[in-house]
Amino acid sequence: MRSSFIILIIIFLLHTSCSTKIVSHNIYQLHKEAFDSIENIYEKLNAKKSFAIAFTDKKLNVALFELISDSLTRIYEINTHEQRLADTLSVYKYDTAGIAVLIRKMQQAKVTWINNFDYWVNEQPQQMIYLSIKPVTIRYPFSPPKYITLAYFRTPQVFDEKGRLLDNRRTQRIRKLNDQTFYKITDRICYTIAEKYR
Repeated sequence: MRSSFIILIIIFLLHTSCSTKIVSHNIYQLHKEAFDSIENIYEKLNAKKSFAIAFTDKKLNVALFELISDSLTRIYEINTHEQRLADTLSVYKYDTAGIAVLIRKMQQAKVTWINNFDYWVNEQPQQMIYLSIKPVTIRYPFSPPKYITLAYFRTPQVFDEKGRLLDNRRTQRIRKLNDQTFYKITDRICYTIAEKYR
């Protein structure tokens, strides 16, 4: 009896402890079309007028919107089913229909946050887009939830032999984004596992 209990525990631990690399890579491969579509739609909408979206409830109905202008960032928390959302976006001259499509796609793919980041490499401006995903996975009891963050770069990046994102070709220094190490999916897309969605 005791030995069968120990075997069950071992099987459970083996089942739940599969590598985050495999889980993250598989989630991206399974939902590649949805994630890439969300990134593409966001890139086009954000180029017209900057904004970010972060869902604040488990059902992905209530979202925090950062509406960004040259001098000011306005933050609104709105239920995505309220007319107030369309009214607010319209007042600040955002593409209301385009953002509605983006929100639906984010909800369907369980993307909890999307944002654009500007950064500099060798005195040249660069951009990347973050997507944070809350996958439905088995996790250890009492452990915090995990989020997969995808980083979409505009240009190919450099990685070491373990697939970790590097600062540049001339160094082996690992580049950390938000204090996180990112790993290669493609030469333009990488991921990390985080306890916070942003």
